[in-house]
Amino acid sequence: MTEPSSAARRSLIGRAFAGWLKLVRHMAPPTLFFFVGFNLILGTTRLALAEHGIDVKGFATATIAALLVGKAVLVTDSIRFMARFDGAPLIQPILFKSAIYWLCVFVVRLAEALVHYVIEHGTPGGFLPYLVDHFSWSRFLFIQVWLMLLFLLYVTIHELDNLFGHGELRRIFFRWNTTETKLTRRRRVRLLARLNRLTEANSVAAMSAPGSRPHDELVTIMNELADHPKGKPRE
Repeated sequence: MTEPSSAARRSLIGRAFAGWLKLVRHMAPPTLFFFVGFNLILGTTRLALAEHGIDVKGFATATIAALLVGKAVLVTDSIRFMARFDGAPLIQPILFKSAIYWLCVFVVRLAEALVHYVIEHGTPGGFLPYLVDHFSWSRFLFIQVWLMLLFLLYVTIHELDNLFGHGELRRIFFRWNTTETKLTRRRRVRLLARLNRLTEANSVAAMSAPGSRPHDELVTIMNELADHPKGKPRE
């Protein structure tokens, strides 16, 4: 009885750890991206205000904000309607997901302000007048504008990574380094775009019929895609 119980406990712990690791891997890219982005904003703001004798501090705030954004991305990605524009032209899912992320963080930041107000005053009753009369909307909106730009950049990179295949962008940016490879990559992208247009304009039956123009074009594209250059990229 003891051995099965111990095995079941180890299995449960293993599944829990695997689930936790999956969440960490999901949160890590946006958290790291926004950690760098927020501290870049903080650093440039500090440089801009230094000549006026204004000291800006907020490393801890930027770190916490990056964690909040990472959590917001994790929660938002689990919502089914986030995949609504996945089959549309790339600009649509980029704008849609960026707007959703931005709205989620907007709500979270207002909720954070509400929590601080309740802690300070003991009641949420006067929060709306406080927002109108005393809340620093210029600072709030300044950060929101930067957040939208960061979200647009992050979602664009994420969507391109999904389009090319997970990890392909990393290989393109950090491992493919010869001129010949660069030209080959450009050629492959053009061939894939040509293949996409071919499949949109013709049925499977038309492309499968030997001797037809779509079939000949398909064979030509596949042969060119399979043609390896002399200097292959490092894997």
